[in-house]
Amino acid sequence: MAASCGRRRGRFAGGGGGPMMASIYSMVALVLVLVACVELGDAAAAVDVYRLIQYDLAGSPFGSRLASLNHHAGAFPFAPGADLSRTAVIIPVRELDLSFLRDYITNSKPLGGLLLLLPQKISEKIGQVRNILAEVEHLLLHANIPYPVYFAYEDDKVEALLMDIRRSDIAGQPATATTGGFKLVVSSSEPKKVTSPTISNIQGWLLGSKGEGDANQLPTIAIVANYDTFGAAPALSMGSDSNGSGVVSLLEIARLFSHLYSNPNTRGKYNLLFGLTSGGPYNFNGTNKSFSDVAKEMGVTLGIKHKKINVSNSRVAWEHEQFSRFRVTAATLSELSAPTELLESAGGLHDTGKLVDEKAIYRSVKLVAESLARHIYGHQGRNIDIFADNSNLAVNPHYISSWLNLLSRTPRVAPFLSKNDPFIAALQKELSEHTVEVHVQHEVLDGIFTFYDSTKARLNVYQVAGVTFDLLFLLVLGSYLIILFSLLVITTRGLDDLINIFRRPPSRKSKAV
Repeated sequence: MAASCGRRRGRFAGGGGGPMMASIYSMVALVLVLVACVELGDAAAAVDVYRLIQYDLAGSPFGSRLASLNHHAGAFPFAPGADLSRTAVIIPVRELDLSFLRDYITNSKPLGGLLLLLPQKISEKIGQVRNILAEVEHLLLHANIPYPVYFAYEDDKVEALLMDIRRSDIAGQPATATTGGFKLVVSSSEPKKVTSPTISNIQGWLLGSKGEGDANQLPTIAIVANYDTFGAAPALSMGSDSNGSGVVSLLEIARLFSHLYSNPNTRGKYNLLFGLTSGGPYNFNGTNKSFSDVAKEMGVTLGIKHKKINVSNSRVAWEHEQFSRFRVTAATLSELSAPTELLESAGGLHDTGKLVDEKAIYRSVKLVAESLARHIYGHQGRNIDIFADNSNLAVNPHYISSWLNLLSRTPRVAPFLSKNDPFIAALQKELSEHTVEVHVQHEVLDGIFTFYDSTKARLNVYQVAGVTFDLLFLLVLGSYLIILFSLLVITTRGLDDLINIFRRPPSRKSKAV
């Protein structure tokens, strides 16, 4: 009896080791399968993308309301009536059909997502691409878009991806969960409101000659330019022309007059206030002598636009109207004959350094500087060239070019500039080189605007297989595991035990007999 019990224990112990080893082998096989799946899931490409701005104006939502993206890619053009509700559409701007985009936006047709590809150099087709970008921005900025919209620059990697997607579409295999293809994935949390966005105004003084009175009693001339921008993609809103050209002009004028005001003999009877303001696109939230004589001498056509304003209305068209509301004589110098609408032409995607005419900035600086100097020193009507070329007071084109280059590489959308942003510090430092009593004033942006973060992300492109491949893979994997399990049972417990596993168990009636 004891021996019999011993044999049973021995067999039970041996049988317990077999299943344990089988479990270990199965776990090892599972790990190898998972590693293989991870290798198969590596991204085919990774691209920096820039999200369409998301903001609220007086409580109304505008811009892209989502940031995360996880859909199969499809390349423009598409068949009429195609269902794109689960497709991330890729369109190069240079090939964009505006009617397609306008139809989907104005009629609120569903898209899985939208990726617009920007050319590296807009200057190659200045007129065509610039007009398309301006129209695209207008459509996107003033619409409530319930899907993620991103921008990316074209490069070899992106163009190769686009060719592969189009090759699949031509073969009659558009990317879906069934056929596979490429998948665009942006892993991003839900955008959050930018809390208490601030605008920073920088100002510096050149104090006039005191004479017998106090310098504070002297009349003051203020030269003001807004430095911030606004566009469809905050991370790409460089605003080289609007209003980088204005910032460059102000800094150069400050530099020129600092030479005159540093000498007591050439210091004028006016205080000069130089102000770099923020909030320009948002109704100029941070912010008198005509130039006709000097303009005529320089061959510049100058037109004067008179416009009545309602001082009780806080909505203004031109920056100088903010001064006029407080009964301060002011004027705006602009190449535009009419004001733009709110949030329009404020440094968008098409406003790049390649399209700015530095010679025009040079002429504008000289026009303003000469006109101010003749007014300050009483030389109106005299053909006196105070800032003559090749003189110590000449306008410096290298200074203009270097600052314009910096501004053309620096996005400056006010709600995303912190108080301690290096760019604001750089402006303050530069103004301190030419003026005195420089300080920065921080104010909260107008409450009718609400902005959201998540302006830049990383797009991962995955090449995925279709359902047919998945089924075949599962079939092969299942067969492999069954064979592996059978071999483990045979080697550890014998062929009889393997057969018993698949044998039909006896009925209760047979057991009773």
